[in-house]
Amino acid sequence: MSESTTTHILPAVESFLARPHHHFINNEWVPSASGQTMEDVNPATRHVLTEVARGNGDDVDRAVSAARRAFRDKSWAQMPPNRRGILLWRLADLMEQHLEELAQLDSLDMGMPIRQAQYGTTPMAIDHIRYMAGWATKVEGETIPVSAGNFFNYTVRQPVGVVGAIIPWNFPLLMAVWKLGAALAVGCTVVLKPAEQSPLSVLRLAELAVEAGFPPGVINVVTGYGPEAGAALVAHPGVNKISFTGSTEVGKSIMRTAADRMARVSMELGGKSPNIICADANLKRAVSGSMLGIFMNQGEVCSAGSRIYVARSIYDQALEHMADYAKTLRVGQPLDPKTQMGPVVSDEQYQRVMRYIEIAQREGATLVAGGSDMPEAGPGFFVRPTVFAGVRDTMTIAQEEVFGPVVAVMPFDDIEEVIERANQSIYGLAAGVWTENVRTAHYLSQRLEAGTVWVNAYHVYDAAAPWGGFKESGFGREMGKQALELYTEVKDVWISLG
Repeated sequence: MSESTTTHILPAVESFLARPHHHFINNEWVPSASGQTMEDVNPATRHVLTEVARGNGDDVDRAVSAARRAFRDKSWAQMPPNRRGILLWRLADLMEQHLEELAQLDSLDMGMPIRQAQYGTTPMAIDHIRYMAGWATKVEGETIPVSAGNFFNYTVRQPVGVVGAIIPWNFPLLMAVWKLGAALAVGCTVVLKPAEQSPLSVLRLAELAVEAGFPPGVINVVTGYGPEAGAALVAHPGVNKISFTGSTEVGKSIMRTAADRMARVSMELGGKSPNIICADANLKRAVSGSMLGIFMNQGEVCSAGSRIYVARSIYDQALEHMADYAKTLRVGQPLDPKTQMGPVVSDEQYQRVMRYIEIAQREGATLVAGGSDMPEAGPGFFVRPTVFAGVRDTMTIAQEEVFGPVVAVMPFDDIEEVIERANQSIYGLAAGVWTENVRTAHYLSQRLEAGTVWVNAYHVYDAAAPWGGFKESGFGREMGKQALELYTEVKDVWISLG
């Protein structure tokens, strides 16, 4: 790859990578109690970017203690809501000033194409913080006309307390602010554990939070592995609420642990999202949108449209266009602004994706594009954009979440049939519909079992729109005003007027 097509690492990013990366506790950088660290690997080169602290229960205990003290401290507990909003807005301003830096950290850390980080996820993260800043002054209760006697009855919403937030590796900065924005707006304090594969932008965000003026202990970051730091955070008796985004398997484990002490939980989990292209769809738009739906961020998206159902009358034509699209998609180094798809995040994920490709072929699916590694893209964990035809709904590739650039394209004959097939999944996170018929659009949107349905679009998000799933895709809603419910308790007050 020529130097002229590659974005160089910013000096600020090089400086950040060269620094020690400890836990962020009580507005201080604290090494692990064990002294252990773990390597952070660049998935595009397989080289170590830096080392970060490897946390355990002792580190989590320090962070939770700091968060509990901060929750009760007057500087936070009695801070007027408009001041909380101002702090969040300051943080967003600082994020905007350092946008290129934050984008590069996510690109280097998990393989996200730099254009997506610069013009997509990082601006979305900034917008989310600003949106939640506005909610700080709008958390309201209500008066209730009770019939039990001469009483004045009203409710207030109060912060739930210390939040343990655990996020995945696919959108590090964005997932962090999805948790932090609402929790901080309502007055909670947070202990955040980023994924061990991609913690860097979150650590940089913590530095910016100090600069914005957040009091000590309000935001804490403990890095480490899930079975060590993550499990300790879930089990800690000082954590009032767990907010988790990740796999359904891990989500179930977290729920079992949290149940032992009745901790509140919310879950944004996996998906196997159906994407339906009707016979009357604008085919060019539907194909390009559906390919974005599966190949954005290397398919490492919980809502990826990994099951594409195409009306039989246009199936062959659509499949040909999809195969051509996959074969011409530019795969390469994430910092190259021309790159459309980067590497998957790790060797473990690479092996997982390749295993699913092998299983699909063994079960009888027809490979029409991709299906192998891509050494010409570089030494990293690159997988060719992969398209399968000849897929049955019972095949593994149509049932299980691959979390990679692999899609199953299947024909359908009528609307009722495709609704039934689309809903035959344990997941219900998102769905797509492509049609020029407004009645069909509304009918399918109502019948599909998914938390979000996109019509003639895919992967459209906004801070004001709630996000979450049905069935084993979780419960609770991130974003929108609904997110405030995750981090508040409702208190009912009776005042005797007799």
